[in-house]
Amino acid sequence: MPASLPGAEPRVLVVGSGWRFLSGISYYTCRLSNALSGRFQVGTILMRRLLPARLYPGRERVGHSLADLRYTDGVRVFDGIDWWALPSLARAVAFLREFRPDVLVLQWWTGAVLHSYLVLCLAARSLGIRVIVEFHEVQDTGEARHQWATRYVKACIRPLLKRTDGVIVHSRFDQAALAEAYDLGGVPTEVALHGPFDHHEPAARRPGPDGVCRLLFFGTIRPYKGLEDLIEAFAQLGPGYHLTVVGETWEGWTLPGELITDSPVRDRITFVNRYVADVEVNEYFAAADVVVLPYRRSSASGPLHIAMSHGLPVVVTAVGGLVEAAESYSGTVFVPAGEPAELRAGIERAAGLAGRRHVDPSSWERTVAAYDRLLNRIGIATGAPQDESVTSSNQTVPVLSPDLR
Repeated sequence: MPASLPGAEPRVLVVGSGWRFLSGISYYTCRLSNALSGRFQVGTILMRRLLPARLYPGRERVGHSLADLRYTDGVRVFDGIDWWALPSLARAVAFLREFRPDVLVLQWWTGAVLHSYLVLCLAARSLGIRVIVEFHEVQDTGEARHQWATRYVKACIRPLLKRTDGVIVHSRFDQAALAEAYDLGGVPTEVALHGPFDHHEPAARRPGPDGVCRLLFFGTIRPYKGLEDLIEAFAQLGPGYHLTVVGETWEGWTLPGELITDSPVRDRITFVNRYVADVEVNEYFAAADVVVLPYRRSSASGPLHIAMSHGLPVVVTAVGGLVEAAESYSGTVFVPAGEPAELRAGIERAAGLAGRRHVDPSSWERTVAAYDRLLNRIGIATGAPQDESVTSSNQTVPVLSPDLR
């Protein structure tokens, strides 16, 4: 049986992406674990080597130290599980047995972790430990392009979901998409909006040239990100705009880079074609007036949350879970996906919102409160839910601040 005694803090074991194959889920796993540790006793198992490095889109940086974020001292970390399983998976099961949580929380974003998650789930259920799956998306878009990967996930995720006691999603959109993909029956589900990505070291605001609006696209360059729409839209903007594109090319999607090279306004575009270290992230956002995210589809966006934590205006397409993530943010300009003319008009509207700091409505306290509710629903007593009327941890005053230029 789980170790927690009546009246004791529940024990939560989070499983998610580690630092070796660095991605947004690596940061999310750490931020979630740290946030939960203020409410529960928390341990974390990291997926250390997700797949053979040669198959990973960011293979050149695998194992490089790019992240500054760290787990708090109160979180016990096992690092970690390798894709070939032995002996790392056996050691992870031993860690689970020793930590003896009340609930196992599996971060889902890729089929590469499915075989390891099945083993951890079976081990947990054999000990009477409840299992929660937090879905970041139904399946990675790159994987979904391969029929064999889609078939593997659809077939092998069912045994996992049959043993799942609760589900966390980031939006009602994701909740509907998940229900369409899998029959979850009466499994309790909670919507936990993505918490803020406000963990980068503060950087002083860097004013730009007079009369120039500095646009920033930030994040991996993939087919669904719509960067090619932004390149087309930007060419129609006047000389009062400059664009910086910062991102690593994935899935061989070189079209945006080729469009940048051939753009008639190439002299007003800066292209940083790599995954930048944490120490650089704030510098790019500190030197931006508007962030532009022209996604064709998306469940959630780390760059969106970084932009909101900086209080910057953001032009974002009204797709997927992005609407719920950004609809309460005063700096948001929504535009239709895949329409460069509308994107250009949205950028011009957002330029009028620059020069003041907008308040990030997201908070990790709300995420913890969602977990609190779900744990109570699946029979783990936690006490009263957390108050949800809070803002991002680095923006505590719910008003617009004065000039940022």
